[in-house]
Amino acid sequence: MALLLLAFACLSIVTLGYAALCAANPFARCRTCGGFGFHTTTDRKGRPRRGKDCRRCHATGHRIRTGRHLYNLWRRAYRAGTR
Repeated sequence: MALLLLAFACLSIVTLGYAALCAANPFARCRTCGGFGFHTTTDRKGRPRRGKDCRRCHATGHRIRTGRHLYNLWRRAYRAGTR
């Protein structure tokens, strides 16, 4: 019983921490471009060059967090249902 209570407490702390993170900072760095907004390539001499704009984040370097995206979907559905 104590182990179950401890697991529930840990899960609650992690969930509330992630919810607070999504509320305070809803955007994170893009995983594809690493937050640059573009892909890096190299020229024939091996020097890094700016590549094409990132298609995933549309050259902003940011992506919306999964928890914030789910919250936005829930909020949109709630508003549509109460009108």
